[in-house]
Amino acid sequence: MKITTWNVNGYRAIIKKDFLKSIAELSPDILCLQEIKAKEEQLAEGDIDIPGYKHIWNSAIRPGYSGVATYILNSDILTSSKTGFGVDEFDREGRVIQTSYKNILLYNIYFPNGQRGYDRVEYKLRFYEKLLDVCKEERNQGKKIIITGDFNTAHTEIDLTNPKENEKNSGFLPEERIWVSKFIDNGFIDAFRSLYPEKVQYTWWTYRFNARKRGIGWRLDYYLVSKELINSVKDVVIHDHIEGSDHCPVTLEII
Repeated sequence: MKITTWNVNGYRAIIKKDFLKSIAELSPDILCLQEIKAKEEQLAEGDIDIPGYKHIWNSAIRPGYSGVATYILNSDILTSSKTGFGVDEFDREGRVIQTSYKNILLYNIYFPNGQRGYDRVEYKLRFYEKLLDVCKEERNQGKKIIITGDFNTAHTEIDLTNPKENEKNSGFLPEERIWVSKFIDNGFIDAFRSLYPEKVQYTWWTYRFNARKRGIGWRLDYYLVSKELINSVKDVVIHDHIEGSDHCPVTLEII
């Protein structure tokens, strides 16, 4: 099974590019999109559809902001789905879709960005804490979990081009990185880094300074898998040749 995650930085914008062509090239069984920045009613008829896929959208209340969407190629494998945590401060921003496939729970998440001030960093840390609490409870019930999406945090120095210059910037603050470590300490594994411990490859580039062409980027898009699943991970591929957003898609293949 192939799962692809992609922060599209605006669904209405990316569908005007080579989006459908890129999805056809990647051919995922499950597609997780973040930062869709739209409500279903804002789309022209048919624009929400990706041929062959069932879709679940979770949009933010605020127009043109945040939001996630999950597309499933074979809906017969889907056993349940829900949106949000049941906590208004998070759910109003449309950040979470949970889908279940037999004994696997998949979380498609757009994690908060802390760039707008420290109050948003604190919000981001509360979000991490809530997710970890939810995942602990699910794992205690025997569930195997995959968390994917835009984490908005680079975990270690290998995950961004200029770590020293960014130590005081949100996305690489010690308190943010500690939360990623907490997930790992609680039985989750960074699937890409497990397979490629020394590989330098990024998933996000600022639009400024010609950063993408210059190779100046961050790895912000992850697959954290519960350790019970790690032997099922065949590969994680960062598709940094695919454009259309400031992020590129990332695919997890499990057997």
